[in-house]
Amino acid sequence: MSEPSGVAAEVEEDAAVSAVLTVLRISRVLERVESGVSPQQYRMLKLIGVGGERSARLAERLAVAKPTLTSTADSLVAAGLAYREAEPGDRRVVRLRLTDAGRAAIERADEAYRAWFDDLLEYTGHRDEILADFELLSESLTERRRARLAAEQAGQAEPAGQAEPAGRPEKPDRTGSVRQAETGAATSPAGQL
Repeated sequence: MSEPSGVAAEVEEDAAVSAVLTVLRISRVLERVESGVSPQQYRMLKLIGVGGERSARLAERLAVAKPTLTSTADSLVAAGLAYREAEPGDRRVVRLRLTDAGRAAIERADEAYRAWFDDLLEYTGHRDEILADFELLSESLTERRRARLAAEQAGQAEPAGQAEPAGRPEKPDRTGSVRQAETGAATSPAGQL
């Protein structure tokens, strides 16, 4: 006998709420990992390390307000982990760049966070599956962000948290196949090239 749809939705919602609480708990624990930098500093250092970013772009990618970004950037500069560099030809544009100490701080933090998270994942017995799921979540966040930015550029801004891609992106499942969410059609990862 099947459950009434209301009960199934309630159970699914409870699982989603439980997942959110777990993510928040992980976030709090990561704040206590001895990495040498705060999680916010770590995120900023990782983005700066990819390439000098303008402040507005960094604030958007970090999902923080510009004053928060400025405060974090100031702390990185004061600690000698990053420096500000004026854009040639446009002194109003300032980019953040890593120092050697900043690169070393990233390496130490990478190791500290990796060790803590690997230990947690090994304890579950489902390390590879969870990492694959996190990759899917990361890709989904990126796609939602791209869809929101495209909608904003087209003058169709949606309320915060409401932006959705026009169609669901193709998603790899745990077997490596890619499934089209609406059609159920599967393609191999090589077919995505």
